[in-house]
Amino acid sequence: MLENRFPNIKVIESGVKQLKSKEHCILTGDGSQHVYKKLCLCAGAKPKLICEGNPYVLGIRDTDSAQEFQKQLTKAKRIMIIGNGGIALELVYEIEGCEVIWAIKDKAIGNTFFDAGAAEFLTSKLIAEKPEAKIAHKRTRYTTEGRKKERQTKGSAGNMGSALGPDWHEGLNLKGTKEFSRKIHIETMCEVKKIYLQEEFRISRKKSLPFPRDHHNQPVTTDKEVWPVYVELTSEKIYGCDFIVSATGVTPNIEPFLCGNNFDLGEDGGLKVDDHMHTSLSDIYAAGDICTASWQPSPVWQQMRLWTQARQMGWYAAKCMAAAALGQSTDMDFSFELFAHVTKFFNYKVVLLGKYNAQGLGSDHELMLRCTKGQEYVKVVMQNGRMMGAVLIGETDLEETFENLILNQMDLSSYGEDLLDPNIDLEDYFD
Repeated sequence: MLENRFPNIKVIESGVKQLKSKEHCILTGDGSQHVYKKLCLCAGAKPKLICEGNPYVLGIRDTDSAQEFQKQLTKAKRIMIIGNGGIALELVYEIEGCEVIWAIKDKAIGNTFFDAGAAEFLTSKLIAEKPEAKIAHKRTRYTTEGRKKERQTKGSAGNMGSALGPDWHEGLNLKGTKEFSRKIHIETMCEVKKIYLQEEFRISRKKSLPFPRDHHNQPVTTDKEVWPVYVELTSEKIYGCDFIVSATGVTPNIEPFLCGNNFDLGEDGGLKVDDHMHTSLSDIYAAGDICTASWQPSPVWQQMRLWTQARQMGWYAAKCMAAAALGQSTDMDFSFELFAHVTKFFNYKVVLLGKYNAQGLGSDHELMLRCTKGQEYVKVVMQNGRMMGAVLIGETDLEETFENLILNQMDLSSYGEDLLDPNIDLEDYFD
């Protein structure tokens, strides 16, 4: 499709075997050699699986693994989700007809995105019955058309499919075998200690717990059901399940490019890039999850491995490469002025702006909150009278106003608590 629309584009479907940066060429899996003037590496990141090679541990990272997950779920009575990021949050809410045990290492859910207050606001939605109308998406959807990939043989199972994008669970039917809507139990402050297959567990003579019914004076009984796989948590609790979903974050996918090339790497393992998305090697750029932004960032921007940010970096890298090829200079893209991310959790619109969790502000900041249970949650991070970040959950209509207040760093100290007074139309006031 791309080649038809743009005659200057040639698409090669093949894995990279080796990058020879000194010779300016790339060797691909099909045995070809491609010489480049400029190269951009956008190989994303790969899931940190809690356990490699276990057939009962699924990572969800790309479109293929999401479909595999849907297939497994249709036969499942109970699953366990490990992790506390975006994918875990979305899964827990979307799954129906299956018991879900959710193990997180933090005190509260969604630690990357929320503080405990917002987590509390959202948790109440988990317990509620689910059938409310879905909020509409106003976002371009990208799909691949044409031939379906031949079923992956075991040999190629290591290849990554295309990235999920933000609306990945739309159109997937995430339903287990049971008739109820949602049954979730959250185990906090724990990690996976050991995973047992059925036979190993039988030999270990350990006991597993049934799905917790309620939290009041529950007698500790053992689970009568025999499960394919068992998980022992660091809290000493053991649960059996049909399979485990590992949603414990990602690591930059740099391995294919390292051999024989001396890249500077960031602390998080990504390829370091400067403010023009250029790596430490000449004529090689990187964008998205594979790279680590190592320029001096704006005071209200930070890198997060998110789909929206990867796309912005891709646009900007293309602009920088084109400018460099023409010998022109280019300015830092505006999208790196302010961190902004819009998503949806538990059917609420969620907007994160700036230093929304007071990242790097130390103790020298204050928070202002407004919360209407079941409707909206607004948190603003202030420092020296200036707005540094915000979390908006629900239909607050405050995002544009707050975005401008963070960007122009206006002194808001004279407004005090009135800033979040629901009876004041802020949008109108600051127009």
